[in-house]
Amino acid sequence: MSGAAQDVYRWTYGVRVISNQIDRAKWRNTLTYRFHPRVTAGFEFNPLAKKVSPIANLVAITETHQRPALIVGTSSDRIGTPSGQSFYATVSKSLKHHTGLPFAPYVGIAYGTYEDRARVIGGLNISAGENWSSTILFDGVRVHPVLNYSFGRHQFGIIFERGRHPGASYSVSF
Repeated sequence: MSGAAQDVYRWTYGVRVISNQIDRAKWRNTLTYRFHPRVTAGFEFNPLAKKVSPIANLVAITETHQRPALIVGTSSDRIGTPSGQSFYATVSKSLKHHTGLPFAPYVGIAYGTYEDRARVIGGLNISAGENWSSTILFDGVRVHPVLNYSFGRHQFGIIFERGRHPGASYSVSF
């Protein structure tokens, strides 16, 4: 969600379901609180796996016309792992100002505790108008395309885990 309206909302609840997955990834719930425009934290609850884990996101360096953003955070390990925590750092940059194209690539590194190793991660966000966007996520092992529609404080999404297994997501800010 973009724009000044999001400044009035501090809480975000999200739910994601994906077919043909291990229990931890089939049904995911998140609740986060925005402490500052650059800091969010909360928890993830996976009811089928009976697992709760912390999530947090810090925009350490904001993006400018010339400089990419640096974002660090933590969440559960990648979709295909039955357990574990991931710690990541990414740089991202909108290319619209330089190219006129609505693309924003990102690249980074994620350390996952399940496999006890670091992976290169990356992706590309493509904006299509004010409400639609698509992200191609590479989690260091697999690619997962996502399509999102935002409307006010609501966001609806479709994910294709490994490009094959469909899933849906919904989040609301309040």
